[in-house]
Amino acid sequence: MTTVTLNDIRAARERIAGKIERTPTGLSHSLSERLGIPVHLKLEHRQTTGSFKLRGASNAIASLSAEEKARGVVAASTGNHGRALAHAAKLEGMRAVICMSRLVPGNKLDEIRRLGADVRIIGNSQDEAQQEVERLVAQEGLVMLPPFDHPAIIAGQGTLGLKMIEQVPDAALVLVQLSGGGLASGIAAAVKGVSPGTKIIGVSMARGAAMKASLDAGRPVEVEELPTLADSLGGGIGLDNRLTFAMCRDLLDDVILLSEDEIAAGIRHAYEQEREIVEGAGAVGIAALLAGKVKATGPVVVLLSGRNIDMNTHRKIVCGDAIAERAA
Repeated sequence: MTTVTLNDIRAARERIAGKIERTPTGLSHSLSERLGIPVHLKLEHRQTTGSFKLRGASNAIASLSAEEKARGVVAASTGNHGRALAHAAKLEGMRAVICMSRLVPGNKLDEIRRLGADVRIIGNSQDEAQQEVERLVAQEGLVMLPPFDHPAIIAGQGTLGLKMIEQVPDAALVLVQLSGGGLASGIAAAVKGVSPGTKIIGVSMARGAAMKASLDAGRPVEVEELPTLADSLGGGIGLDNRLTFAMCRDLLDDVILLSEDEIAAGIRHAYEQEREIVEGAGAVGIAALLAGKVKATGPVVVLLSGRNIDMNTHRKIVCGDAIAERAA
């Protein structure tokens, strides 16, 4: 089975050194007191493009040949991968085309355009956007760099796992966002490669969690893509998934799903107690702890994965009136 190894992740760390921010990990006093164990927050939402995605995008572009860089890159995205890829491509003077569905929030579209990428809005799901990606690869020769099911993307995201276990070497549990699985599988490969006894739990939303449905079915399956506060976790995993399904199946210890109310509570806690602004996907680890869906007896590391939330939506969530509106 093709997979991404600890050595691949260590090589990615060397490759992207100087291209990303070194984000801190800090103890959450409010969550530690609530659970009675140390809870550490990995503040990756402070990354340059506002999410962890810059790690994978930077590693993937750095891995391309000169001929591939000259052709340009294309990807489907729910927003954060597109922004990261646009940023990394701009630094190399490359063309980037980002294909997205109509469900992607406007603030994320605006940032990708600001970085100079060509934005294509296609259909109502990431699967439909992917069809445009494949057309551009076939007709214009662009290089496809998908948001998760790619070895260089997974290895780049896995560098987060190396940093987590270095910063909290006695971590008993890591909570990580689960969507297409690039982040979760990369972090799991890194953490378990260094600390095999550390548990890794994937966290997603109940509305359209494609990886959870696929793991339950024992094979990649399609799910309906629905509006959710955790919009970055939307989209399928691909029926021809090559890497992340098997890695998540083999490396994750559990998967937790959250309601829209629970995700909103995580966003509010991050703002009111931690003084951090995070998007819905970025808050799911906190939300899982607040909802009592995680049982841990030792130090926990919670990833805050992104901050790219529309601020009008954020204000409404903090005031408690955006849940039904966003998830309708």
